[in-house]
Amino acid sequence: MAGQTNAFEMAQRQFDHVADLLKLDPQVREILRWPLREFAFRIPVRMDDGTIRVFQGFRVQHNDARGPNKGGIRFHPAETIDTVRALATWMTWKCAVADIPLGGGKGGVIVDPATLSVGEKERLCRGWVQQMWRNIGNRQDVPAPDVGTTPQMMGWMMDEYSKLVGEYTPGVITGKPVGGGGSLGRTEATGFGVIYTVREAMKHLGMDPKTCKVAIQGFGNVAQYAAIGYAEILGGKVICVSCWDRADRTSYTFTKEDGIDARFLMSITDQYGTIDKEAAKAAGYVIEPGDAWISKDVEILIPAALEGQINAETVQKISPRVRLIAEGANGPTTPEADEVIKERGIFVIPDFLCNAGGVTVSYFEGVQNDMNFYWTKEEVLEKLDTKMTLAFKSVLDMALQENVFMRDAAYMVAIARVVKAMELRGWI
Repeated sequence: MAGQTNAFEMAQRQFDHVADLLKLDPQVREILRWPLREFAFRIPVRMDDGTIRVFQGFRVQHNDARGPNKGGIRFHPAETIDTVRALATWMTWKCAVADIPLGGGKGGVIVDPATLSVGEKERLCRGWVQQMWRNIGNRQDVPAPDVGTTPQMMGWMMDEYSKLVGEYTPGVITGKPVGGGGSLGRTEATGFGVIYTVREAMKHLGMDPKTCKVAIQGFGNVAQYAAIGYAEILGGKVICVSCWDRADRTSYTFTKEDGIDARFLMSITDQYGTIDKEAAKAAGYVIEPGDAWISKDVEILIPAALEGQINAETVQKISPRVRLIAEGANGPTTPEADEVIKERGIFVIPDFLCNAGGVTVSYFEGVQNDMNFYWTKEEVLEKLDTKMTLAFKSVLDMALQENVFMRDAAYMVAIARVVKAMELRGWI
């Protein structure tokens, strides 16, 4: 979650900086600095022991000038209205930079889902929809899974909405299970999207994947498929990944200098994302402290875990050999670290461009639901590749044209697209 920093204040600071660069009209700024709509509500749930527990729920709809709001629902014990506001705001920019016709939304419930039984989780999911169903829908606001929620939970939510409106409406929620209205390719989408942008950045920088090594932080869904993609799509080597060990309450880096086998590591990873250390050691992996990934002597770093991991302190550990940072995670680099990265001339693929593959395939899922016709995995990934490549090119062109950092360029592209839609609709 946001930790010490207020995530929404950070989102507003980033926006203000680019609004200055764009010389944005003060009235337009005032619309875009704040969400258009916010919902806070209580969800009573009957627990397995017969008692009633009341949970706090949220939904924030930041801006729908370009299309229905879109964004996940987090179940997290440290959820706050400000984290939801920040994530909804970032979703607006992410959808705009990927040039998909959606706006930004985000939802949440203050809860640790690991403390609930399957039945309690289902009743909480249905309760969330019962509070919000009049204000969501495939032409209004389309939720999806996020931290602490799963495709199965999305299936329950879609089912509850369909019951309430009296017709089968798969497009109200994305990230559903395949066979229940979900899209093929969704599992790989974010990690492969990272690699499609890495490929384009490497072409721009004149780097050869076959001679460039990668260090990845994390081993969740994004990191897993980024590692697979770099090896299998680009033919390069990933030399390490890291993961959080639930038993030890600490993180470790798993290193193999001649290249890790991500599919093997996935086979020894439990449902919580913890890699089996003994099995990894037996397969020749060196196990190091969790922060070892950042100091590896590689050309490319892919932070794909938590926010704030490249900060004023850790940025000093980055090897002089690093030429490219691809932000698979949301907000992995602090503004202080950005300044050092700029000075060193390291090329950055900013988070809301780099990891937009997930929301892009969520959009594709909604399109397939609307058509009631489903694409093959190859079709989905081919369309994703096209979208991510075009998105990268539009940001790179802006960065070169305006002589700005890639993060600023991504914001400039996204904000300009939202403002244009607002103008065309007569909002401003």
